[in-house]
Amino acid sequence: MEPQEGLAQDPKPTKERTVCCIGDLHGYVNKLKKLWSNLESLIDPPDFQSALIIFLGDYCDRGPNTRQVIDFLISLPSKYPKQTHVFLCGNHDLAFAAFVGVLPAPASGTEFPDTWREYAASEEREGWYKGEGYEGMHLQGRRWAGKIAVRFNSIKGTEYMGSIYDAAPTFESYGVPHGSADLVKAVPGEHKKFLAGLVWVHEEERVCIETEEGIKHCKLIAVHAGLEKNGVEQQLKFLKARDTRVPKVEALSGRKSVWDIPEDLRKTRTIVVSGHHGKLHIEGLRLIIDQGGGLLNNPVAALVLPSKKIVRDTDDLAK
Repeated sequence: MEPQEGLAQDPKPTKERTVCCIGDLHGYVNKLKKLWSNLESLIDPPDFQSALIIFLGDYCDRGPNTRQVIDFLISLPSKYPKQTHVFLCGNHDLAFAAFVGVLPAPASGTEFPDTWREYAASEEREGWYKGEGYEGMHLQGRRWAGKIAVRFNSIKGTEYMGSIYDAAPTFESYGVPHGSADLVKAVPGEHKKFLAGLVWVHEEERVCIETEEGIKHCKLIAVHAGLEKNGVEQQLKFLKARDTRVPKVEALSGRKSVWDIPEDLRKTRTIVVSGHHGKLHIEGLRLIIDQGGGLLNNPVAALVLPSKKIVRDTDDLAK
């Protein structure tokens, strides 16, 4: 029998490369350090030293240690030079970058204030930032640094921390009050460079994953929230270009619209891995790794491939 399209038989593999997909960190540096230690203890040293590490985004907000989290991430390439590190942009990171002025410029003929129009009806309720520099700011930067009128988030059952993005702890981690324009000066240049360099999507060929039929080689697409149902090629082109003309990037911010694997990819062997959703969801080749959701009492999780082993900061694995 001929193999199905996209499911060709794998050649006899060489050593499978270890891939670690790390969920949303949201400013919890101690959780990050413990999770990293657990990964280092679980994975054979040669495999860990040469692993592909994909951080799925949302490094800031909610937790108290955004500055320290970014310091830790920035240090990894020099401490682990044989690893490959991918830092995806989350919706929170995009908003942080927008406020400190390091988002890619929009395409010619448009300006960041053009992104305000579609959501103008929400300005008063969300208390968009109107301080120094707001006139040339992307919508998400204004929402991020704003002061939301409603204090309680009924969906999450938690109090808002300053803004719709819970950004107050990020400001405080840099030593300035929430909504202060002084944050732009307080954020070190290397942190701005990190935020400016975050990718909106990452594609990786021949990633190994264990299935009921054994080890399979797949393409992997990593994106913070996911991909919409149709038009994958167009979406990938848009995400690679980091097109900031749009007020909201669905692949970084969406929920139901990006939950499933797109129709275009269902006949191919493609893993789609994301964070963002505040859930741990493993269904076939759709992987969602965000058990923490930015909540204090939830663990931060990672997925290790090819085994699909889930590792958490709360696991007692450190040597």
